[in-house]
Amino acid sequence: MKVVTFGELMLRLEPAGVYRFVQVDSMTATFGGAEANVAVSLANFGLESCYVTKLPEHEIGQSAVNNLRRFGVNTQYIVRGGSRVGIYFNERGASQRPSKCIYDRAHSAIAEALPEDFDWEKIFEGCSWFHITGITPALGGKLPLICEEACKAAKKAGAVISCDLNYRSKLWSTDEARRVMTKLSGYVDVCIANEEDAKNVFGIAAKDTDVENGKLNKEGYFSVAKQLAEKLGFKKVAITLRTSINANRNKWAALFYDGTDFFFSHEYDMFVVDRLGGGDSFTAGLIYALLTGKDSQSALDFAVASSCLKHSVEGDFNMVTVQEVEHLVAGDASGRIQR
Repeated sequence: MKVVTFGELMLRLEPAGVYRFVQVDSMTATFGGAEANVAVSLANFGLESCYVTKLPEHEIGQSAVNNLRRFGVNTQYIVRGGSRVGIYFNERGASQRPSKCIYDRAHSAIAEALPEDFDWEKIFEGCSWFHITGITPALGGKLPLICEEACKAAKKAGAVISCDLNYRSKLWSTDEARRVMTKLSGYVDVCIANEEDAKNVFGIAAKDTDVENGKLNKEGYFSVAKQLAEKLGFKKVAITLRTSINANRNKWAALFYDGTDFFFSHEYDMFVVDRLGGGDSFTAGLIYALLTGKDSQSALDFAVASSCLKHSVEGDFNMVTVQEVEHLVAGDASGRIQR
């Protein structure tokens, strides 16, 4: 089964451990990005995972391509051109100090991409699933149009289309997001959101919820999911629910509406090593589970367990196997050493 994802692959620079930006004179360099994170997870799960983006032809662009290849991601559809790779700087939080993310991605190769750069008909040959996020059109330029053309081609090819709303306030306003994402939603079969996205993008909020203070009315999100499906035409809706006790300790769960029934997952109490890519690993888990024929509850449980494990892994990419996820789903959450 072939899955295609489309978005921006960035260079991630961060101080070691929980040092602050102002304390260090060197940073570690890795790569990451929402759609690339999904692609790597799916490759780890054994699917044919194809990632589409645009990257410069210089050595940093090639390093980004090589990084995906080492995890088994198909990079044949990556377009080469432009002058720079987008960067994000990440400072990890600790205890009551939150993490900080600073973007330096203006004028990146993908942000300046043109519609003619991508041969979507060729890209979607034999494709079963296409995944995008709200981050890519938020980069501006021609990307809202490119995303729409990709969705049209994916729909024509018979692929299921999923979209993680992934609202980023540093990239666009809620009004811009609503205008663009409402249009793209007409092509989307499976919508994925976190506890804030539906409110920020579509103005649909859960009652009696205060995200900033860690108060989530989980039952209220069933109404959010149903409203998203009814107003935007999604066939299925998944919403991840993070209760942030502090930077190091989060509770993690999700719900799923399959168009008929509602499902709620087990809630995990997590010690957070690295939370970046947590939502993307949920998305990858859900895509894998649905493509391999799991029922709604089993698919949700697999997705949540996959993302729970990601929070224990350094970097954007989720380095876990199907077997490890299934062990957690089965109840083995002790973290005891395996010999």
